[in-house]
Amino acid sequence: MTEVLVRKTERIAGEVCAPSSKAYTQRMLVASALAYGTSKISVPLVSEDTEATLRAVKTLGAKIDVDGDCWTVEGAQPLRAAQTPIDCGDSGATLRFTIPLAALPPDSSVFLLGKSLERRPIAPLLQTLKQLGVEAYHRRLEGRASIIVEGGGIAGGKATIRGDVSSQYISGLMFACPMARADTEISLNTHLESKIYVKMTQSVLTDHCINIYISEDSDYLHIPSEQIYKPSSHRVPGDFSSAAFLFAAAAITNSDVCIKNLEYETLQGDKAILEVLKRMGVHSKIYPNQVEIKGNGDLLEAVDLDVRDIPDLVPACAVLACYAKGTSKIHDAHRLRYKESDRLLSLYLELKKMGAQIAIDESSLTIEGPCPLHSAVINSHNDHRITMACAIAALGASGETRIQDAECVRKSYPKFFDDLRALGVDVIGGEFDR
Repeated sequence: MTEVLVRKTERIAGEVCAPSSKAYTQRMLVASALAYGTSKISVPLVSEDTEATLRAVKTLGAKIDVDGDCWTVEGAQPLRAAQTPIDCGDSGATLRFTIPLAALPPDSSVFLLGKSLERRPIAPLLQTLKQLGVEAYHRRLEGRASIIVEGGGIAGGKATIRGDVSSQYISGLMFACPMARADTEISLNTHLESKIYVKMTQSVLTDHCINIYISEDSDYLHIPSEQIYKPSSHRVPGDFSSAAFLFAAAAITNSDVCIKNLEYETLQGDKAILEVLKRMGVHSKIYPNQVEIKGNGDLLEAVDLDVRDIPDLVPACAVLACYAKGTSKIHDAHRLRYKESDRLLSLYLELKKMGAQIAIDESSLTIEGPCPLHSAVINSHNDHRITMACAIAALGASGETRIQDAECVRKSYPKFFDDLRALGVDVIGGEFDR
């Protein structure tokens, strides 16, 4: 257990680089692993989740050379069944992207799930794969939750799936079904949430010459069969999901900061944080490769946020709402119940512990601000975004906030506390290699 101390910090200043995008790194890695030939991925994110994806595709036959800020990927053609169990750790994207791939080799593969991943839903994906001729099911192996995927290929055909649990299900099918025996038609029987992540997957697949038709309403996909992945060269953009916490730190302390390595034109739904900040009265300037936040000394304004398509922004936005005048409501957040923790409940418990006037229901948080926050001992719930949110909340809280199990930031942003220190935050601990 690693404990980090964060003290109240009146002002911050300076510039740091946003970490590379976890979502892009994982998608580029999976697509490159399926290509006939050698692909390159520049400036990938090195974190626990991306290393889980790396392990998975290597076990399925890809060869990867890690040299500084470049991964060279020799595609696994053909894919092979996993000779040893694939340990997905707590990476939901790794599991959901590679389960469909494991159906393609002739033999079965086994996936091992970490404790938090065991609680996250996977049944909708397994049910859809069954419609496409794939047998996959839960088992416990030596006390650990596991999923066994019988190989033999994907038949293709028509299938349905929910779109309101995880867009990663759809992305996983998009990776594998181009190699099905027949064309695949997927109909969504609910609204697709976080649809920009599906568009992100489609963009990466296009780089590898894979064609997928997605309807205008994102409720239907047509995936032609027997396509061939071609190699490609990628550069991973910076991550707006992680940068949101740095933006929030600047907004709470009314400070001027510059976050580099951010390209606003990338397909990242979480760049919506800049619109949220604008609605709350925060000034920002967008440049080709960076974003500047300008403090103006005013209290933040309360907001009403529908977060169906931006669930990863909820922790940062909840903290911002604690420092805003008026009633903020963050709603349509039911999917946060199935993240690394019950993220909606975790935010409620920890921010309330710090003195927030916060209420919770099945799918929303309501916050009466501004809240006079104070120090507390924070349970991270082994959730990287809860840890980062509470660290940011501590900047305006009286006293010294202690965050337990803070090493979970290695899942997506290993250098988070280092970057806070670089901006002038009074932090003790939190130096993680990855």
